[in-house]
Amino acid sequence: MEQQSQSEVPPKIGDLLPTFTVQTTQGRKTFPADYAGSWFMLFSHPGDFTPVCTTEFVSFQGNQQAFQDLNTELIGLSIDTVFAHMKWLEWIQDNLGVAITFPIIADELGLVANRLGMIAPEAGTRAVRSVFIVDPTGYIRIILNYPAEVGRNTNELLRILQALQIADGYDVKMPANWPDNELIGDKVILAPPTDVMKAQERMEEAEANEIECFDWWFCYKDLPE
Repeated sequence: MEQQSQSEVPPKIGDLLPTFTVQTTQGRKTFPADYAGSWFMLFSHPGDFTPVCTTEFVSFQGNQQAFQDLNTELIGLSIDTVFAHMKWLEWIQDNLGVAITFPIIADELGLVANRLGMIAPEAGTRAVRSVFIVDPTGYIRIILNYPAEVGRNTNELLRILQALQIADGYDVKMPANWPDNELIGDKVILAPPTDVMKAQERMEEAEANEIECFDWWFCYKDLPE
């Protein structure tokens, strides 16, 4: 891995993804530059030829069109060689009938996994199940970590992506369990006003039925059609 940043502190939500160039099953790629203009989901897994990881890869591949509909590319990573990756993908296609079409990073020395904080001390040298969702400008928007024994929920990852893109596009906040929130359903939350005048304007909008409010600090609305 060719790495420009020398910092050993793992990046956080809101940071630019560190620049690195790596070998993948689809050739050399530089992150995040090669994915500029699109979202991407970089996800690590403990190792090739492992059952939980195999179920995840099949699920991600089966939902790849849904990710692409959200302008999102998929990239896997594990601390294995590119040859092990290729053999594993061959096994998946031969035995499960699924062709994996997204690239997998060969991070055999663990440089990327260590740089991004994908290795927990109890995991030894293996990467845990981390997910980094990166926006079209290269900023990290979500970091999720799962233990080795629990597979990821593909539908939840798609929900997160859609929620992030709507929040960005309409300058709103997304409630718990969106689009099935227990209080407001599929509506979205407006950022609380930051001064008395804006709070008054917010309540006037509610009185005019332009938005709905539980109080001046908790207002919500439908998304445009």
